[in-house]
Amino acid sequence: MKIVLAYSGGLDTSVLLSWIRETYGNATMIAFCANIGQDDELKGLDRKARKTGASEVYIDDLQEEFARDFIFPMMRAGAIYEGQYFLGTSIARPLIAKRMVEIARQEKADAIAHGATGKGNDQVRFELTAAALAPGLQIIAPWRDERYRKEFPGRQEMIDYCAAKGIPVQASARKPYSMDRNLLHISYEAGILEDPWYDAGDLKNRDYFTTLSVLPEDAPDKPEMVTLEFERGDCVAVNGKALNPLGVMRVLNRLGGKHGVGRVDMVENRFVGMKSRGVYETPGGAILHFAHRQIESLTMDREVMHLRDSLIPRYAELVYYGFWFAPERLALQALVEESQRTVSGTVRVKLYKGGIHAAGRKSPKSLYNPQIAPMEADPTKAYNQDDATGFIRLNGLRLRVNSTVNGAATLSKRR
Repeated sequence: MKIVLAYSGGLDTSVLLSWIRETYGNATMIAFCANIGQDDELKGLDRKARKTGASEVYIDDLQEEFARDFIFPMMRAGAIYEGQYFLGTSIARPLIAKRMVEIARQEKADAIAHGATGKGNDQVRFELTAAALAPGLQIIAPWRDERYRKEFPGRQEMIDYCAAKGIPVQASARKPYSMDRNLLHISYEAGILEDPWYDAGDLKNRDYFTTLSVLPEDAPDKPEMVTLEFERGDCVAVNGKALNPLGVMRVLNRLGGKHGVGRVDMVENRFVGMKSRGVYETPGGAILHFAHRQIESLTMDREVMHLRDSLIPRYAELVYYGFWFAPERLALQALVEESQRTVSGTVRVKLYKGGIHAAGRKSPKSLYNPQIAPMEADPTKAYNQDDATGFIRLNGLRLRVNSTVNGAATLSKRR
């Protein structure tokens, strides 16, 4: 049997590689590590995986693809989950799973394996992607296997296993939370964060939750102006410098991190049915999301915007739940792309102490008409205020009829 494993080189996946290999009859193991901007130390990973039992190792830099084909399409949709979460982990999983499927096909593997737990969202994201792209591929999820859970009820058992097997891992003391980093964000959860009352933004936590951004209190006392240029919904330049999507994310992460923007602390609803608390740093994504909305406000037709906006919660759910390659997400994306045809122009934002503030927007596609909007506009050339009388009467017709038949509307009292 040949199996492709999502591999990081840490304690968990090192144990997984060896355990799966033994459990599935001395299976041929192919280790896959995706570089999606996590900034992990990849040096020596190939040698470590082979010493642990891998027959083949893939270490792929997917950062450009991640920014271009996953982050940017999602940003064009304005997606944000439950009003706060920029979907940093969610959007990375389909890319990783997609590449695993590609490797499995190339290597003629029988299965793919992952180390996601049976309580989280990632197991769903990995496996729904596989279902959409390679429905015949077997999935191995050890954390849903009772044999694995019995053998490794805790971290110490994993450390002991590695020592007995001669697996080269450096088992350091566990951090008081878990982390997941990529080009779009870093997330923190579990451990000390399992208490929703715990203040992750306290200044004493400078060393804990400040990987990509400073705390707002530690940000510069002087605001910084940043300009973003958009073409058809995509940011193509920052501060006048043309950049590809990967370059945009790197520059905005640096600028946003410097000023402490994009920090989110929330309790969210997992797809599997439980609530969880997460702390996120998304400096570049927060700026991009905000600026994109600003240029849309100037260039998008009202009804197109309202229609697209009505679908944002659904789109965000599809990303969060793992349905990136589902037909409904692809259909929504087609609508999004059509809505972005005129979303071009320049936005200026001010970054200051954790805040992102609009400081100007302009566009050759602007629908803001200075001949119409001002109160002093010439009525013979643009908007005749007398016309509003009939407009209001027609819109009030059903209200007058309802009031006549059922009585005048009254304020409802809260009970």
